[in-house]
Amino acid sequence: MRKALLVTTVSGFVPQFEMNNVKILQELGYEVHYAANYNTPVYGEDNSRLENTGIICHQVDFVRSPFQIIKNIKALVQLIQIMREDNYQLVHCHTPMGGVLARIAAFTTRTAPVIYTAHGFHFYKGAPLLNWLMYYPVEKLLARITDSLIVINQEDQKNAHNFHLRGNGKLWYIPGVGLKKQAKRTAKEYYQFREKLGISPDMVVLTSVGELTKRKNQIQIIEAMKAFRDKKVKYLICGTGAEEQTYLNYIRENHLEKQVILMGYRTDVADILKASDIFIFPSKQEGLPVALMEAMQIGLPVICSDIRGNQDLIKDRQGGCLIKNDNIPEYINAIKALSKDNKMRRQMGMWNHQQMENFLLDKVEERMRLVYEYHSSDHVHL
Repeated sequence: MRKALLVTTVSGFVPQFEMNNVKILQELGYEVHYAANYNTPVYGEDNSRLENTGIICHQVDFVRSPFQIIKNIKALVQLIQIMREDNYQLVHCHTPMGGVLARIAAFTTRTAPVIYTAHGFHFYKGAPLLNWLMYYPVEKLLARITDSLIVINQEDQKNAHNFHLRGNGKLWYIPGVGLKKQAKRTAKEYYQFREKLGISPDMVVLTSVGELTKRKNQIQIIEAMKAFRDKKVKYLICGTGAEEQTYLNYIRENHLEKQVILMGYRTDVADILKASDIFIFPSKQEGLPVALMEAMQIGLPVICSDIRGNQDLIKDRQGGCLIKNDNIPEYINAIKALSKDNKMRRQMGMWNHQQMENFLLDKVEERMRLVYEYHSSDHVHL
């Protein structure tokens, strides 16, 4: 049986985003292995979702920072050992450090073909100059030992056209991980889930979904909520992360406990979105955000940062409002405008739901199957 190795820095990535790719590989006759740091699960509290999937797991002590040199060398040695012990016929790597180390290990062990999915390059329009100086040369160099490079947004596709891939290597544009087809929420669901959450019918509910990190930037909206102390506006944040205590402290210090609710890690995000009025997404950096896509598919209007990835999904004043440069007054104005205009919210939500027809799972699966079949047909050799 042929073997395929998936590589990500943290262990929650595959069960959260890549199980459809696992299914395709298994259907093509691959035994799927997965190398990750299982001591740092994300998108959940443990690794239980990998049970009974047929995936063979390998521990690698990845760290997210490229500056922890000793730890990264250790992770590279572990990956090289895994690739030497098993004869893999395909490697598919994700996440920045997983992608870097997996490609170096594959080159060292002459393991091929190698596929890398860039879920958002660290160099992008508006990124710090240091990002361009560090990450752009590294990705351009590693492209030479990459057989297929998958990008998920149009800006990354444009930047990657300057890369030279190995041999018959190809650049693929695939719009994200794909959404399961889902109907727009109904009025019955809206009121049903609000009642379940204890939210009154006259409350305007803003919701964010994502890790509590500086990159996701929820603090911008928490600060903006000071302008709504006497209004019927509530902000729900679903997720956990490094900034959780910072956010809790800010909420307490500014007496926002009744307006800003940290919901923690939730398995009922879809229900919370159905009970919401506006999806708000102030992230500083994205590839093609799944949380935003899921909110759009349910039929929510959006207020989000005007950045790569978000721009692929939201058109200003059609699906929502794009806010530039961490502009808190503009976030406040957008919240005020949409809070008062139920008709506008419905129109934007309908437009967003229709837009998501272009990002459905069957279309993404069709493209990913082409990638895997291309490499399963012995197109690529070292």
